Amino acid sequence: MANKADQAYDVLERMITFQELPPGSLLSEARLMERTGLGRTPVREALQRLARERMVEIHPSQGVFVAPTSIEAQLKVLELRRSMEELAVRLAAHRATTEQRERILALAEVLSQFDGDDPRRFGELLKSTHTLIVEAAHNEYLSVAMAPLQGLSRRFWFAHLRNPKAELAEAADLHGDILRAICHGDQAKASEASLKLNDYLTDFTYRTLRDQ
Repeated sequence: MANKADQAYDVLERMITFQELPPGSLLSEARLMERTGLGRTPVREALQRLARERMVEIHPSQGVFVAPTSIEAQLKVLELRRSMEELAVRLAAHRATTEQRERILALAEVLSQFDGDDPRRFGELLKSTHTLIVEAAHNEYLSVAMAPLQGLSRRFWFAHLRNPKAELAEAADLHGDILRAICHGDQAKASEASLKLNDYLTDFTYRTLRDQ
């Protein structure tokens, strides 16, 4: 069971991702305690983690500033995520335990059956996918490196969805391909699927630029 700091992080990260706390917002710690229903210490710990992941900026004399998103920043994130995630999926394909492979296959099946336009529901599946891949890689340093890259790129993607049903379906297929390759221990296919996902996210970012 998640501790209260983890609970606060999950709630605040979700609020930021889905713009309940819009980019550019300046909020007090007290207001965030009210929004989460959690105390000062877990909220403060969650904010420190979100600051490390560049979701927020903490200004002690002013409050908590929700960091903006930008196309330039997203492209830089994806540039780094490309090589990091390819390494992660290769390690996961090689190192995943039998129990992890079973969970990975089950999640791939859920993604294959996803048929909807609810970004929040898909967001939970996406976080589970990212978490399970990193866990299966069995490298705690990789987890530290990947969390902000995945979180920031998720946030940008959800903020700029124009056709949710089509985009969610494509993302479900792309992530499902990665998970199935990991489950089967196929490092080459996992790598190929990971790069294909990054290509999609990069193209999505440029489409966002064209749509502005």
